[in-house]
Amino acid sequence: MKALVLSGGSGTRLRPFSYSMPKQLIPIANKPVLAHVLENIRAIGVTEIGVIVGDRVNQIQAVIGDGSALGVQVTYIQQDSPDGLAACVALARPFLGDDDFVMYLGDNMLPDGIEDIAAEFAAHRPSAQVVVHKAADPRSFGVAELDVDGRVERLVEKPSQPKSDLAVTGVYFFTSVVHEAVTAIEPSARGELEITDAIQWLVARGDEVKASVYDGYWKDTGRVEDVLECNRRLLDGLRTDILGEVDAASVLTGEVVVEAGARVIGSRIDGPAVIAAGSVIEDSHIGPHTSIGGDCVLTGADIGYSIVLDGATITEVRGLHASIIGRAASVGPSSIGEPRRRLFIGDHTRVEVAA
Repeated sequence: MKALVLSGGSGTRLRPFSYSMPKQLIPIANKPVLAHVLENIRAIGVTEIGVIVGDRVNQIQAVIGDGSALGVQVTYIQQDSPDGLAACVALARPFLGDDDFVMYLGDNMLPDGIEDIAAEFAAHRPSAQVVVHKAADPRSFGVAELDVDGRVERLVEKPSQPKSDLAVTGVYFFTSVVHEAVTAIEPSARGELEITDAIQWLVARGDEVKASVYDGYWKDTGRVEDVLECNRRLLDGLRTDILGEVDAASVLTGEVVVEAGARVIGSRIDGPAVIAAGSVIEDSHIGPHTSIGGDCVLTGADIGYSIVLDGATITEVRGLHASIIGRAASVGPSSIGEPRRRLFIGDHTRVEVAA
């Protein structure tokens, strides 16, 4: 089996961050979403991975490389225009050959793993197997309608009145027959080759198309709120590991990771929280569910339930909550008083707020 990971989207819902970095490189618990995805694929025993990339290929390659650091072998497949998920399958045909494969959207987080579902597919090998998750309100997703035996009867994209609560996640398993479907379908009303249309073509032909219910945590990290919530979920599994410097005047509670090369001086950190290598936390309070990236400097800061990306600086600013601070961004005081603050700041920006 091989894998196809889709990492070419523009990430409009994650602007301003996605203006300057691929959304798949947004860090969750200080690790890019795409790295989490590749590790999940490696865990099911698949190491040959094709990654669909757009115009941000250089940034993705700089972080992921050839995949060897993650125990996989990555082949980059250039996509010139976003023509739909089924078009990605067609584009990757030379890489995929006639092998079975798992297709995984590069901004989906399933931290509890997909090993059981992969084993189910390998044992029965239906033409297609979609991974679904029960959603309280599935109207924002594709929805799978199943028969009594769990076979897919119909996939409906964002129905106003869903007949099922099974939302289609960003993980699909296919045998090589999907290539016939991709060749047979026509572009949708929005001009794209839809993977749902290809799967529906298989259903109409009488092929076996199964759905597997994923009971673990699932998040499409397409919005800022989803990124923060997913970061919270992963940090809840953190275990204390203090490799950096923490002085005697500092207090650490809960599960806290301080990586080698990081320094904590006269500060309080209430975990779960992670401080990456090269960062300096001085006279500051880091609240729960906060990730501080590499080479950041926080002085006189108070921040919680937030993500601070590499190289950012926060100076004499209190009360930051539910915020994402972009790479190399600088947040400092101003003379205008305001007791509550919430920031979504893009890369290489400077913002002044009340101290």
